[in-house]
Amino acid sequence: MIEFGHATHVGLRRTRNEDTYYADAALGLFLVADGMGGHLHGEVAAARVRDSVVDLVSRGHSLAEAIRGADEHLLAQMQDGADLLPMGSTIAVLRVSEDRYEAAWVGDSRIYTTGRELRQISHDHSLVQALVEAGQLDPSHTTRHPQRNVLTQALGVTAIAQLHVGMAQGRIVPGMGFLLCSDGLTEELDPASIAHTVSRTDLAAQECVDQLLLDALDRGGKDNITAILVRSS
Repeated sequence: MIEFGHATHVGLRRTRNEDTYYADAALGLFLVADGMGGHLHGEVAAARVRDSVVDLVSRGHSLAEAIRGADEHLLAQMQDGADLLPMGSTIAVLRVSEDRYEAAWVGDSRIYTTGRELRQISHDHSLVQALVEAGQLDPSHTTRHPQRNVLTQALGVTAIAQLHVGMAQGRIVPGMGFLLCSDGLTEELDPASIAHTVSRTDLAAQECVDQLLLDALDRGGKDNITAILVRSS
């Protein structure tokens, strides 16, 4: 049995919400997409990515195939000339089935496992993460780096041949859950704050998500904020 909570908020400084999400316990599919592009293009990009991934997974494709298909679809639409501005989107997607999970991502929207501890299983496709890996930036300085929002991979921006889809999979153990979120949440809340909320067994999953959004807004809410908390029992 799957319990989940989900919410999105425009934040306190943006006029449009370029985040979107999908949550379907029957399909075992959950995703968060964070669009970019200016004007309506960020919203359009994220929505197209969401719809493409859901459609392809529903028709039997793997998560990696669905993400690559979404990238191809978005790039093709822009090459047709109908959209004059570039459009891009991150994607973080989770598929759960019985006692197994599979996760995939592109960009800096994140996927965590919850339970005894909060553990990030996704890997940011970002400039600051690349600098950390190269030994050129202390990990403790990433949250204050002026280029922390610069992505190295994004759907609709990265050519299909160069697209790297991050993947993780494993067994679901008792008490394990998953948190998917856009960077609007992780920009405002540190891992300890997030862990404190999602580990509360006295709250339903939806209550935990509502509390996360309230906390992020209380810390400034500079960006759109989206989160999905999935619990398996």
